[in-house]
Amino acid sequence: MKKVYFIVIGIITIFLVVILLSKNSSASNFENINAMTGDIEIYKSLTCGCCSVYSSYVDSKVSPKVKSIDLQDIDKINQLKTQYGVPKELESCHTMIVGDYFIEGHIPLEAVEKLIKEHPNIAGIAMPGMPSGSPGMPGSKSGSFVIFAVNNDGTYSEFMRI
Repeated sequence: MKKVYFIVIGIITIFLVVILLSKNSSASNFENINAMTGDIEIYKSLTCGCCSVYSSYVDSKVSPKVKSIDLQDIDKINQLKTQYGVPKELESCHTMIVGDYFIEGHIPLEAVEKLIKEHPNIAGIAMPGMPSGSPGMPGSKSGSFVIFAVNNDGTYSEFMRI
């Protein structure tokens, strides 16, 4: 009987620890993104595999509907980036539209959550290139991911590091 008692107490303890850890996990708790109305749109090349992996990453972490929009024509992709004001030097392989903001590149959702929460008067955020270990990209992370805030006039400065 004593052995059963300790097993039951052990199971309850493990269950409570798992619940407490999952409640405090910022990686799965994107309150501001999940409170948004409307869809999240990801504009990407039809042939880009990492863009599809990034779309799956976003779709698996948040509740708004994620719409992946494949663009076959490079001119349409460039027009979209120009339309939203993505500076050439900050471009990556896909552009995500979240509310009134653009999200350029393989940006972790923690940065998008901060953007939605703080709601700054900017055009969007960008992480240029395709950094190893970033969401959607293979390999190990080496160093910080530097994410830039792009102002409405096209100038930019550091938004955050992850």
